[in-house]
Amino acid sequence: MNLLEINVLVLAYIGDAVYEKYVRRFLIDTGIGNVNDLQNQAILYVSAKNQAKYLQEMINHKFLSDDEISIVKRARNYKTTSHPKNCDIITYKYATGLEALIGYLELSNNEERINEIMNFILK
Repeated sequence: MNLLEINVLVLAYIGDAVYEKYVRRFLIDTGIGNVNDLQNQAILYVSAKNQAKYLQEMINHKFLSDDEISIVKRARNYKTTSHPKNCDIITYKYATGLEALIGYLELSNNEERINEIMNFILK
């Protein structure tokens, strides 16, 4: 399977699940024992607004490789007219770019790089 030919929204679909799993595990490991508290803290990481912010930080710190930037741009530039009501289309596209990158790395079995990216985000 050529991962560069997979629809970027499919990459974002799997990337979203992987990203959320990392965030949930991180929050549980902090010792939060209440599900409502876990959900409230998760929003700090999984909202489109915050995903876009973390992606921009990685770009600004030159943390991503050229190949990773290429995947992000492919997802960001994908033609879509729909987006959640709670954010603008540009923010949504950046968040989709981050999710697509995580999805690409997941399907590439590159868990080490996913860990590095998630450590950057979760600090």
